[in-house]
Amino acid sequence: MLIREAGSTVHYPKGHIIFATGDISDRVYLIESGWVKIYRLSADGRRVTVGSIRSPGEMMGLAETLAGAERTCFAGAINDVSMVVMTKSKFEELMAQHSMLAIKVAKLLGARMREAEAIIHEMVCWQAPGRLAMMLIKMGERMGVQSKGGIKINLQLTHEEIANMVGTSRQTVTSLLNTFKQEKSIVYEGRAIRIINPDKLAKWVI
Repeated sequence: MLIREAGSTVHYPKGHIIFATGDISDRVYLIESGWVKIYRLSADGRRVTVGSIRSPGEMMGLAETLAGAERTCFAGAINDVSMVVMTKSKFEELMAQHSMLAIKVAKLLGARMREAEAIIHEMVCWQAPGRLAMMLIKMGERMGVQSKGGIKINLQLTHEEIANMVGTSRQTVTSLLNTFKQEKSIVYEGRAIRIINPDKLAKWVI
């Protein structure tokens, strides 16, 4: 891929802040391995996840870099992350030379906008059980490992981190996950979650 050839590979450990609110947006990132969460800080200091978790093969930092605006979010490494980093000037030069790259970026930004609109809809229209169930289903589809025993989500997120992703409290997430477990929709495997009955879990999404 063009970006891999023209960029530089960097590695970030779990928990590292890759960029922060107020930073100059002067580079774009292509995730090679690992997972990254995009979040903002609320007035009371809570980390509120915005957008989806970024996964291997995805680009991030695009919109603000291309707009020449300061970062409005934080990007944090969920686990050890390897990325290709490219400066804004080099990236714009590549897009000018390769129209297919520019089209791909436009499609990606369009998809991200639709994704943001869907998240707003979920927050406004769905109760916490539906939001949590949908988040687990989406994570299972995007990063789950399929086996005879179900779909294993091995990100090992804390209940606090999950709460930040679905806009509720840690106590509510703990209670709902226990409910999902009791109804045999999911099982715990250490900090990992395995979805064993996605159809039953999907019934919460109303």
